[in-house]
Amino acid sequence: MANIRVLIADDSSLARGLLRCLLEAEPGIEVVGEACNGRQAVEMVQALRPSLVTMDLEMPVMGGLQAIEAIMCTRAVPILVVSSVADAQGALQAVAHGALDVVGKPDYGSGDAAAFVAKVRLLAGVSVITRMRARPEPGAATPAQAPSPVPAGTPALRGGEPVFAIAASTGGPQALAAILPALGRDFPCPVLVAQHISDGFAQGMVDWLAALCPLPVRLARHGDVLVPGTIHVSPSEHDLAVVPGERLALRARVPGCVYRPSCDVLLTSVAQVFGARAIGIILSGMGHDGAAGLAAIRAAGGHTLAQDEASSVVYGMNRVAIERGAAVQVLPLAALAPAMRELASRPPRLLAGSAA
Repeated sequence: MANIRVLIADDSSLARGLLRCLLEAEPGIEVVGEACNGRQAVEMVQALRPSLVTMDLEMPVMGGLQAIEAIMCTRAVPILVVSSVADAQGALQAVAHGALDVVGKPDYGSGDAAAFVAKVRLLAGVSVITRMRARPEPGAATPAQAPSPVPAGTPALRGGEPVFAIAASTGGPQALAAILPALGRDFPCPVLVAQHISDGFAQGMVDWLAALCPLPVRLARHGDVLVPGTIHVSPSEHDLAVVPGERLALRARVPGCVYRPSCDVLLTSVAQVFGARAIGIILSGMGHDGAAGLAAIRAAGGHTLAQDEASSVVYGMNRVAIERGAAVQVLPLAALAPAMRELASRPPRLLAGSAA
C-alpha cells in the first residue's frame, strides 16, 4: 500500500516541526513538504500532489481560507484544518470553503496527538466532493433579520409536534450549513444536533451556523428545556441526551468511545422520550455512530431519514444505518430540508414510520 503523502502548511516553524515529528513517527505516512504561507501551499499541492494537506489559517502572504479555496478550484485534495481553538469560528468557515475537518493543534505525546494522526489516516483516503462546499452567497452570512433570542421562561413543547435529532460527522458541517438555513424562520419544531467535532470547537460551529440560520442556534446546556423552532447543538466535551420532562442532559462520555459527542446517545434518548414523535436524520460521516440510535427511533415508531451516497462527503455512518434497515427514507442533501418541513407540518398520527 502506498504511503500517505502529507503537506504541512503553517507559518510557525515550531508547529511544522511538531506535526512532522508526529506524522513521521507513524508507519505509512511521509511528509512530502512544508509550506510557510498559503500561496506556497497552493504551489506545492500542484508540484507534490500530496494525499492530504494540514492547513493553518493565520498565515502571511495568503491566509488558509484563501489557500483552501484556491486548492479546491485547481487540484482538490483532502484538507485537514489544524487551528487554534481561539479561531474556532474561522475553522468552521474553512470547512465551508472545502476543508474536510478541523482539529486543534496537538501537543506531543498527548491523546490529541494520537487523534490527530488517526484523523490524517482516515481523511487521506476520502474522495473530495467539491460540490458539497456550503459557501453562502455574498451578503448571506448574516440573515436579513437576526433570529429572535429565546426569552427566559419560554414554555416547553405543546405536546404534539415532532422532535428532530440529527447525527453527523465528517462532511456534516457542510451538510448542516445547507439544511438548517433552508428550514426557514417559521420552522415550528426543536432540532437537536450531535456533530462529531474536536473539543473546544463546538461553540465556534454554533456561532458559524447562527450567522447562516434564521432560527436560533444554541450550544446545549444541562437542564435546558427543549424550545420549538430552536436548534440545540451538543458540546463535544459531553454527550447530549433528552430526559423526561423534555429537558436536555449533558452526560459524561462513555469510556473508550471514540465518537465525540455520541450520536447514538442522542438518538436513542430521543427515541425513548418521544417515541413516534421522534424524527432521526443521519448525515455524512465516518464510522457507524448513529446507526443504532436511528434504528431505535424507527423501532419506537418514529420516522427516519438518511443522506444518500452521492451527496455525502463520506458515505459511512449513513451507509451503515441504511444497510441495517434503520432509514425509512434515503434522500439527497438538497431534499432533506424540504422533507423536514413536510414532516413538521404533518399531524402526529401521520408521522410514524411513513415515507413521504
